[in-house]
Amino acid sequence: MTHGLRQPITAHRPLLERDEELRSIDRALAALCDTADGRTRVPRGGLLAFTGEAGLGKTTLIAAARARAAVQGVTVFSGRGGENEQGLAFRVVRQIMQPTLAGMSETKRRRFLGSWYDIVGAALGLEATDPDRVPDPTGVRDGLDWVMTRLTMTNAPVVLLLDDLHWADTESLDWLASFAPRIADLPLLVVVGYRPDELPRDATSFRTLVERHEQRPHLLSPLGEAGVARIIRDAVGEEAEDDFCGECWTVTGGSPFEAVELAIRLRERGMRGTRADLPVMRHLAAAVKGPGLIERLKRLGPSTVRFAWAGAVLGGPFSPEAAAGLAVLGSAEAAEATEKLRACRILADADEPAGSLEFVHPLIATTIYRDIPSGLRVGMHDAAAHTAQAVWSDPTAAARHLLEVPCDDRPETVACLRAAAREYLRAGAPEAARRVLTRALREPPPAEDRAAVLHELACSTFLIEPTATVNHLREALKRPGIDPDLRASIVYRLTQALAHTDRLTEAATVAADEARRTTNARVRLRMQADHFVWSAFRADEPDSSARSRRLARLADKLTGRGLEERYILGLRAWDALLRGEPRRTALGYAEEALRGGMSWTDENRGFEVPVAVALLFMYCDQPGRAEELFTRGMAECERRGWRGSHLAQGQTLLGYIRYRRGSLPEAEELVRAGLQTAERVEGAVPAQWFAIGILIQILLARGRTADARRLADTHQYGDIVPNAVIFPDPRTVYAELLLAEGRLAEAARLLSEVGDWLDSRDWHNPAWCPWQLGLASALARTAPDQAVLHAQDAVKRARDFGAASAIGQALHVQAEVTGGQAALDLHARAVDHLERSPAAYELARALVGHGAALARGGRLHDAADRLYQGLEGAVHCGAAGLAARARRELSAAGMRPLPLRYAQTDMLTTQERRAAEMTVQGHPAAVVAKDLRLTEQGVRHLLSSVYRKLGTDASGLPGALGD
Repeated sequence: MTHGLRQPITAHRPLLERDEELRSIDRALAALCDTADGRTRVPRGGLLAFTGEAGLGKTTLIAAARARAAVQGVTVFSGRGGENEQGLAFRVVRQIMQPTLAGMSETKRRRFLGSWYDIVGAALGLEATDPDRVPDPTGVRDGLDWVMTRLTMTNAPVVLLLDDLHWADTESLDWLASFAPRIADLPLLVVVGYRPDELPRDATSFRTLVERHEQRPHLLSPLGEAGVARIIRDAVGEEAEDDFCGECWTVTGGSPFEAVELAIRLRERGMRGTRADLPVMRHLAAAVKGPGLIERLKRLGPSTVRFAWAGAVLGGPFSPEAAAGLAVLGSAEAAEATEKLRACRILADADEPAGSLEFVHPLIATTIYRDIPSGLRVGMHDAAAHTAQAVWSDPTAAARHLLEVPCDDRPETVACLRAAAREYLRAGAPEAARRVLTRALREPPPAEDRAAVLHELACSTFLIEPTATVNHLREALKRPGIDPDLRASIVYRLTQALAHTDRLTEAATVAADEARRTTNARVRLRMQADHFVWSAFRADEPDSSARSRRLARLADKLTGRGLEERYILGLRAWDALLRGEPRRTALGYAEEALRGGMSWTDENRGFEVPVAVALLFMYCDQPGRAEELFTRGMAECERRGWRGSHLAQGQTLLGYIRYRRGSLPEAEELVRAGLQTAERVEGAVPAQWFAIGILIQILLARGRTADARRLADTHQYGDIVPNAVIFPDPRTVYAELLLAEGRLAEAARLLSEVGDWLDSRDWHNPAWCPWQLGLASALARTAPDQAVLHAQDAVKRARDFGAASAIGQALHVQAEVTGGQAALDLHARAVDHLERSPAAYELARALVGHGAALARGGRLHDAADRLYQGLEGAVHCGAAGLAARARRELSAAGMRPLPLRYAQTDMLTTQERRAAEMTVQGHPAAVVAKDLRLTEQGVRHLLSSVYRKLGTDASGLPGALGD
């Protein structure tokens, strides 16, 4: 079974001096179809690359791979780059996948692609059901990975043949490079051919793939004199003279393509290979390429020349009817021209699409295209563009030709290029969109459309060059008479681009200026929201308190009726959290903001505020609600095909929530996935900062300090301080690493700086940034009185906020730095608060700390109970370091660790659910205890388990049970 474009085979001939390359093909196919004792082994995929200058036989080797695969019954997919089609995004990908998909009914195709249909549909040239959907490039690449994997598994084993990749479009090359790591685990052999010196400059990912792969590219060399002699003698006879064959080798330069073409022409002329035939041989050799080829073409007549020119302009396998129309030939003239070009070995029939033609070799197509007079070539491209748009309704095909046409102040050209850009953005190809929109600006567009075109161009460059986005949008804002909604979108995109280039101050200023300028109340509210967003995320905001007061006054006037109002309320909730206002206040504003819904994929508003609102519930001891919002938001992003920085941020922060709940292995897995996603996305530096800091905290909690240090050093974490507000705060995280390494003085200096910065902003919430707790620990040995004061202040701030986890964590540190008999009551109170929270890891820490303190005070029985509970909690959390400490404390007290008494699950037991339901109904602990025949302490233990399993505290219990 084969699909895709046929690589042209001019004639059956042996491959000379290519034994090693053929053996590599045979070895790769053997691994792909490996059998032993009649039983098929697990197939092993691979990558083979053949490189070299034009005419050295890359296409012939790929054809040999096709033939060998066919003999073994292997499915073949194929594609090929085209010199004049590099600007068509995903052209090669379409060649690979379209034939199989086109053979399906619409119903079967949609079933086959499933939820990926609308994400990859535009890239694959399928009819989109949601034309407004604009997936990001990462989402499209992920979808294409899925499609290729499924095509492979349903047709296994598969050989994928890709020729002339030096002319492939960048989007296809990038996809191939990102897909390549999957090949080893699939029954898929990929064979590529390309000219290494002609790869596009931006094809770095593909170049890295082939050059660093375990199978180095096979660099093809010209044939030796003996090889060329064998080709000549096979054509004219064994009596061909050595001197004649040697001269053939000289004039062809050892090029297999030229040697074979020359041999065929010598045979057709009846040459015998004698010295007397040398003049004719040299004339025939000159006609294989370059001026000689053109002279030979012109002798076929003007109609045939025009037909060949039209084929060269159309590029790739082309329709004879399309070429005839472009050459202004009737059907009879076109058929005659086709036969002449076939007979001269200039054109050949292509396998796909059926009835199409292609040039016998790319060198021939290149030579003919470059010979077309420039004025005529432009006219033919212009005519081809008109046909593509008017007849085929294909703006991307038309745009490819328009890029070759000089600017001429035609509005219809601008409209076509803008339509092509929209198609490219829907296909996840922003670079291609930028290319055609840049051309549209040069046309130029009508004055009234220039701002809109600049805005569209800016949207196309946002993911690949945000600095250019800023310049385009600033120019757009200078245009007079901009539609208010368009102007608001331009300003929002400008603030976003400034923020993403670490220019948050400018972003906040632009939004504030626009809020003062506009007379539209809705737009003003939206600009105020943007101003508050970027101001809040500025690390160097000069007067946070004043901004908080303005935000509070504005929020108090709003009811959350519109989206702009809900964003303001969401920002007010986040600001209340940072300032350490009572958590009831923060939760109240958050619930108001969510009441009408907040989308994560609104392109004109961003997802910063919805993410902040969702994360707020985690800090307020309702991480289960936070997870619910994150899961919903990430699913929304994935449905839209946004699998880049949005997904990276979502995975990372969902991991952070799991960390705060104490599910450390799951948290690490999620954050590593987020970091991996961020590293695949150009310009996703903020997402990387979030991921690295959270991952360091998780590794420290798991007792892997050395791993945390390696991670920090690899990413220069601690050496660079970002200008944006990142959470968890990078300096505080780095100080935690220093504390774990025993570098107390360095940690204390760093945390003092953090404290000064946060206090200057009136951000006092230890639940958001526990810098005081770290500073207290750092000072405990050298300045114990200061350590106690810092811990006491942290406890006060935590109580002001009101989250049990924050209070318990602060009390635990206060107990640790206080020491002695006074610490025991603090330890007990810390455990009591943490038992009322969903913070499983912090509870385990507090239990171990309390047990250790009790053991030091000689209360071994009580110590054993706390240490056993702490050990169980540490093991269930995946905190190996804490578990090891618990075991050491037990051993030091003369006790042996016992086996775990229960296996932790997320399901409530019957008793736990009954206790939770009665608590929600308002029954006091004594009544619940009597009903369950437990002590009140037993009820508290049950409810503590409920809070951890459901991810909530008592205030969120009704909603959690209702879910």
